[in-house]
Order: sequence, then C-alpha cells, then structure tokens
Amino acid sequence: MPLCISSFFGLNDKPFAITPDPRYLYLSERHAEALAHLLYGINEAGGFVQLTGEVGTGKTTIVRSLLAQTPKNAEIALILNPKMTAPEFLLTICEELGIGVPDAATESLKDLVDILSGYLLRAHAGGRRVVVVVDEAQNLAPTVLEQVRLLTNLETNTRKLLQIILIGQPELRELLARNELRQLAQRITGRYHLNPLTTAETAAYVRHRLRVAGATNDIFSPGALSEVHRLAVGVPRVINVVCDRALLGAYSMDRHRVTPNLVRNAAAEVFGKRFTPHWLPWVGTGAAAGLLALTVALLLSFKQWNPHTAAAAAAHTEAPKVAAVVSPDTPGAVQAPAVVQPAPPPAKPTLSGHELTDLLAQHANETDTDSAFSKLFGIWRIQYVPAGVDPCSQASTQGLECLNQRGSFGQLRLYNRPAILVLSDNSGASHQVVLTALDDEHATVQLGGSSHDVSIGELSRYWFGDFVMLWRPGTSQVKSLSQGMRGDDVRWLRQSLQRVEGEHSDGPVSDVFDENLSKLVRDFQRNTV
Repeated sequence: MPLCISSFFGLNDKPFAITPDPRYLYLSERHAEALAHLLYGINEAGGFVQLTGEVGTGKTTIVRSLLAQTPKNAEIALILNPKMTAPEFLLTICEELGIGVPDAATESLKDLVDILSGYLLRAHAGGRRVVVVVDEAQNLAPTVLEQVRLLTNLETNTRKLLQIILIGQPELRELLARNELRQLAQRITGRYHLNPLTTAETAAYVRHRLRVAGATNDIFSPGALSEVHRLAVGVPRVINVVCDRALLGAYSMDRHRVTPNLVRNAAAEVFGKRFTPHWLPWVGTGAAAGLLALTVALLLSFKQWNPHTAAAAAAHTEAPKVAAVVSPDTPGAVQAPAVVQPAPPPAKPTLSGHELTDLLAQHANETDTDSAFSKLFGIWRIQYVPAGVDPCSQASTQGLECLNQRGSFGQLRLYNRPAILVLSDNSGASHQVVLTALDDEHATVQLGGSSHDVSIGELSRYWFGDFVMLWRPGTSQVKSLSQGMRGDDVRWLRQSLQRVEGEHSDGPVSDVFDENLSKLVRDFQRNTV
C-alpha cells in the first residue's frame, strides 16, 4: 500500500505490508502458547518437540520470536530446507553449529555422527544446550528422520545432549504417524498445532497492526472485521492481503472507514487471482480446475524460458522507457532476465555473514519495498512508480504477474528469474534485496548500488525463504487436466512439479494423473499463495 494511502488514513506506515516486520509482531494466545512450548523445549525438555500449522498461520513468526528469545547458553542450528539425504542433513547441522568437518568425512554417516557426538559432549561439559530447529519438517525423508532419532540416543544419566524441534505443515503429523517411525513418535515430549485465528483474535490482530502504523481510530468497522475473518478464515497471511486491498478500495472511493462491502470487494479481487474463496481444502470442482490451470500456466511460463537467448537479447536491445513484454519466441523480443547462468567464479571475494549484515545496516534506506521493486522492474525494463499503485498491480498493467512465495534456493534456480529476497538481520529488522544471479554455491545480490556475491550458506542464515518474483504468463494454450487422465501432458506436469520439489528420478515417469500427482499439485498451489 503506497504511503500516500497511509497518509489518507492518518497512518505513518503500511500496516499490512507483505514483508515481515518485528514491530508488527502480534502473538495471539495460541501463538504465545506455541512459543512457550518451544522455549520449554529449549530450556528443559529432551528429545523432540513438534509444532504444526497450516500455511500462513504464523509458524515463521514463531520461529523468529524463538530465535530472538534464545537463552544465552543455547546454540541453535536452524535447518530451513530439510529435503536432503542423511549425510547432507548431519553435515548441515555441523555447518550451522560452526563445527569443522574434514573433506573425507562429509559423506560418511559414522564420521559425521562421531564428530557431532564429540561436539555435543563438549557443549554439555561447558554448560551449553544444543538445539536443532527444522522448518518445513514435513519434507524430511523417513530415512533422515530415523537418523535424527538415533542422534537423540546421545545422553548422560540426567538429560539428552541434543534437543530437536520439528516445525511443519499438517502433513508432518501424518508422516510421524507411520508405523516405521513409531520409535521417534514415542520420543516427542511436546506437540502443538497452530490453528487459524478466531474471530476475536482476527479483529485484535488487525487493530494491533493499525495501531502500530499510527491509527488513532477504528478504520475497519466491526462488520468489516467479521468479514475479514470469514473470508480469510483466520489465516494471518491472507488477512494482510485482504486488509491491504480493502484500504486501497476505501481510498479510491474517498472513504475513511472500511465497510463489509469493501472487504468483500477486496476479497473478490484477491481470491479471483490467487485463492479459492475458502482457504482449505482445495477441493471444489470448479475451483480445483481453475487452480490446476494456474499451476500449468505458471510451469509453462518457466518451461518456455531460455536463459541462453536472454543474455544476447538484453545485450543488443535498447531498453525502452516502458518495455513491451512479449513472448520469448518472438524474434527480436526483449527477453525476460534469468538468474541461473553459466558464469566463471566471482572475481571479487564473497561476503561473510558479518559483512552482509554491515552492508544491510549501511544501506537500510535502500532495502525497502519501493527500492527493491524499482530495481526488479528495472531489470525487466518496465516502469515502476514509487509510492504509487501497489507493485503487483503495476506489473500486471505491463504484462507481468507477481509470485509471492516461500521456497528454497532450488526453486529459485528452477524458476530462473530475478527475485526480491526478504532478509532478516541480527536485530530482527527486515530488508528486501534483489537476487540477480545464482549458482550451486553463490548468490549475487544488489546492495548499495553494486552487486555482491554471497555464499548460499551465509545467505541462508538471514533468508527464511520469503521471496517475490515477476513472471510473464505464457501465450501457449493451457490444456485442462484432471485426475484419471494420462498422456505426455500429464508426464510433463509430474516432471515439472518434481523438479520444483527437488525430486529426481532416473526411472520412467508415470503419465497417469493419480493421487500422488494430485498431492504434488496441491502442495504447489498451497506454496504459491
């Protein structure tokens, strides 16, 4: 929401921005209780603690609060992308804890366990607790979970040497209910499921964010707040989007109070483009068909992109004031920019984590929403108007669409587009920086008027997976697919979604639209909200 709209309502800031901001932290009773469970796990319990919740219910907020309140004697290893093998998982824990691992030991489970065991014993002797926090834990393979269980066998006569906190979507509960994982399930000392906000909590949440932004009166009527809860089903992420759009609608009609009808109109815009009218489940026949069409359209747009023709096109095409975005198949077209490109190793040294946070602090005035979108629009050679209509609407009028997602570096490589990454520094402040290049080991971000190379490992310490990307809808006709169909189109859809999930198969890929493919579609739709 542009600042001019904020001023119209007497606000000093944008209360419903898409980026996380610690100033707007609101812990409902259930969020506070979930946080208390995790803090108890760090301070007192042993073994496993489990936290689950639907997409957008505030699990990342809980993780941020947990890290901010970590006791001084606790060492935290935060695993954001757990889709890896058992040796890779143990190696990642060692890297997060700063444990040196010889090259010869990186692929040996025994060596990695021995190294980690020695470190845990030394930490215990020094009065320190070691905690592994695994986000998106529903993506853990059963073999990795079993290895994690074995790590909790390390103990003294009085306590476990390693505490593990598993945070994930409801599928995590189904995973841990498997018979082969019953030994691990028996070691879970605390379980908590984060439900959506109630009607009263939704109203308190909206009022809290407005007060932090400087509101002195109730901008949303009681009826409007009820509609926000009904349409967003108490999911904080969706509440933000609907409220932001409702304020824009009120501003356009010169109204200083948001009514239920304005909320319904705002929700119709949002749900029509991004969501079904109800958050979950994604099961309505017409809605499911529409969402599947959106899934195929997104994947087709990424499939059509050729990163090798982009560099040549960009080098020989003068950037117009407002570039016409056309199909990449059109001769002489201004091509979409790519981030995954074959390139020599960076000539300049990569930034350390300390240097990155120093740069973020020095250039904090350049890491706001307008600055980030100005850079991203510039890369695409389209026009951005700061403090104007919201960025995604500006992109839409110029032939592009926004993708707001929480994902991994693997997904960014697959999408192969520049993106705005939301980083959090050591103080908890949020910064939006533009990712312009990415390979297996390094990322290049724009900061302070120049490009900087950062190792994936260092960047992942400050990136929780939130990003915004622009993409151009493909011009190819999208074929409707449904469960029970078979053919090359179904096989391509399965392969594309498997790549998004980081799965690789050397065997034949099924061409049948079965329940497994339906789950891949639902997961993709859920994560691209």
